[in-house]
Amino acid sequence: MTRDSGSNSAKPSPLSRLSLNQWLALALTAIAIIFFFENRDKVEIEFLLISIRSPMWLILLVMFAVGWLTGVLMLRKRGASRK
Repeated sequence: MTRDSGSNSAKPSPLSRLSLNQWLALALTAIAIIFFFENRDKVEIEFLLISIRSPMWLILLVMFAVGWLTGVLMLRKRGASRK
């Protein structure tokens, strides 16, 4: 039997196998977790006649979802009108 001279080479660490997109996803996840813990205080907002008391992160998450949904609906409408 012959021995392979490269058999003693170290395996690459799991962190070195991550792609740029995976690193970006990890960084964004860390930022989201930090954001959550920094914005746990309850705030009160008023909209028309409704007053809501909720954690700041939840209000911002809902507003982000509303904005995202608005963008999706606008893109669909614009895409349908081009056909």
